[in-house]
Amino acid sequence: MNGIRSRNEKIKKSTGSFVTAPKMEEKEMGKKILLVDDEEGIRKVLGISLSDMGYDVVTAENGEEALSIFKEISPPIVLTDIKMPGMDGVTLLRTIKEVSPDTEVIMITGHGDMDLAIKSLKYEATDFVVKPINDDVLEIALKRAHERINMRQQIKDYTENLETMVKEQSARLIEVERLAAVGQAIEGLSSAIWNFAGGYEGGIQYFNEMPCLVAIHNSDLKIVATNQLYRERLGDRVGGDSCEIFGKKTSGQSECSVEKTFRTGKGQRSQEKIKYLSGEEVPVIVHTAPIRSKDNKIELVLEISADATEVKRLREELEATRQRHKQLFDEAPCYITVQDKNFNVTAANRRFKEDFGDDTGLKCFEIYKQRQTTCPNCPVEKTFKDGKSHQSEMVVTSKTGEQINVLIWTAPIKNAAGEITQVMEMSTNITQIRKLEDHLSSLGLLIGSISHGIKGLLTGLDGGMYLVESGFSKENREQVKEGWDIVKLVVSRIRNMVLDILYYAKHRDLKWEQVNVLSFAEDVAFTIEPKIRIQNIELIREFDPSMGEFEVDPGIVRSALINILENAIDACTEDKSKRPHKITFGVMQDKNHIIFDVYDNGTGMDKETRENLFTLFFSSKGNKGTGLGLFISNRIIQQHGGVIRVDTAPGKGSHFRIMLPKFLSESLKAPHLDDENASADNL
Repeated sequence: MNGIRSRNEKIKKSTGSFVTAPKMEEKEMGKKILLVDDEEGIRKVLGISLSDMGYDVVTAENGEEALSIFKEISPPIVLTDIKMPGMDGVTLLRTIKEVSPDTEVIMITGHGDMDLAIKSLKYEATDFVVKPINDDVLEIALKRAHERINMRQQIKDYTENLETMVKEQSARLIEVERLAAVGQAIEGLSSAIWNFAGGYEGGIQYFNEMPCLVAIHNSDLKIVATNQLYRERLGDRVGGDSCEIFGKKTSGQSECSVEKTFRTGKGQRSQEKIKYLSGEEVPVIVHTAPIRSKDNKIELVLEISADATEVKRLREELEATRQRHKQLFDEAPCYITVQDKNFNVTAANRRFKEDFGDDTGLKCFEIYKQRQTTCPNCPVEKTFKDGKSHQSEMVVTSKTGEQINVLIWTAPIKNAAGEITQVMEMSTNITQIRKLEDHLSSLGLLIGSISHGIKGLLTGLDGGMYLVESGFSKENREQVKEGWDIVKLVVSRIRNMVLDILYYAKHRDLKWEQVNVLSFAEDVAFTIEPKIRIQNIELIREFDPSMGEFEVDPGIVRSALINILENAIDACTEDKSKRPHKITFGVMQDKNHIIFDVYDNGTGMDKETRENLFTLFFSSKGNKGTGLGLFISNRIIQQHGGVIRVDTAPGKGSHFRIMLPKFLSESLKAPHLDDENASADNL
């Protein structure tokens, strides 16, 4: 193996560089790895390579042993072969993900196992590496695993910190509310004053320890008693006017709270300013309550004034904290929403509103996916059920129609009773990462697919070469010609295959020509009709006979239209209703375009499928489709300067409209003189 093979000498000198049993010293969690392979040689060589990279390696020779070790040491990364006797790698992957969804699993595969490798990605494998294993490829896969682990940890830390800050500030808010509740307690206290020993002179002493100003007033609006703090800060004011400290005159236009209490018989609350003996002027919150005699007559008024400076400071601090929280909420580098038990979005940060709109009040699945029901395996739903954080990955649609891959992390929001009232959902945009992974995965898929095709073509090439050589040796010109015709045919097919691949890999120049539209449409219909008839589907032609010619690369556009017609066939065959199925293939024109229409009365598509229809590897057919056909068809039409429009609904069939310009622009006709295309054209 590249890189690893150079370490074979180390095996002869030492076999203790990695652990083969679950008992091991604890090291950094991110450097622990479980290696599973039924071949002892691979375990030794790959184990030494991983140890050289700094990993603490534990090995297992089969899936059952691997599960036993995994339950004991819980490694964050597992590297496993796909094909093993007993429990295979895919089964091991699914079992590990059920127990520990956060564990990163990298699959080891041979060239013949490419389908299983692609399947493993659907079960949330981190990546796969192909035998013989290249060190650089392995390091890239491990780096990707660590990036995912670190990303989850960062989101978790952020959630925990945010929850702590919310709890702290909630506690402060409760304290402020307690201060506001003082007024409710004052009235209860006042009813007990009259029963204190010796009336108000003896009762006032019970307020000496209170951190507020307390005074008792008589019906003549005179102060008759004060507590110690009152005397310290305002002096001995017994006998003075009740309203004097507030700068008001009794029986004036602006009566004070004491006077209002005597007049109305009800407690009052107001905000005033007073000046201490030190000259400091401070705001106070004043509460008054009537003190009644046994015959329910108001004889005195209790006045308690609390310094509002501290309350104001707490309010300002609370407001500043709210602003910081809002800024943190809005500036977080991810999408954040808060959802209730009905999945309604009750709050969203700025980044979410920019990409998905300010749709607070709608359900999350309506905003993200334009669905009418919850998403399968919804992490928010799971968090409401078990109170734990959950992770998920999905593709969502922005308000502009852009497809975005997101990694989702949820956290419960609980009330004072510990009940889950809401769930916070944080989604990180990993679209670029997934595009890179899709590119690498598709490259592997293409290599696997074309290897089989090229193998058959090479067999034909060998046959043609044999006939040529045999004809030369026998001086048989007819045999030489027959062999050479076979060689030319096979080389032409190889060249076409490579050019088809370039539609996905890179731009390919158009081989355009003037083509009769009606003849071209008849040729497409003639090609697809046998497959339609076999499925007992009616094919209806609607061709405008007055059309002339258009400029097109007929070979590739023909393939694109056949792909779309085959999609219509699949839609009809998957429809379980008993209605007769039909496909209408039509062609017409407007001033500047040739328009191809493909109608079917099959299953139709929901909004999510419609929006992902031309996405690479997206398929609604499960294992029956690769997701390449319509992607390449759309790319072909766009290369011609055309567009594909789709009108569809579940149960109502689909209508594909393909619009191609009658005349190609000079920029589309001009060759792209880059090295890769030049090399392809020389094949």
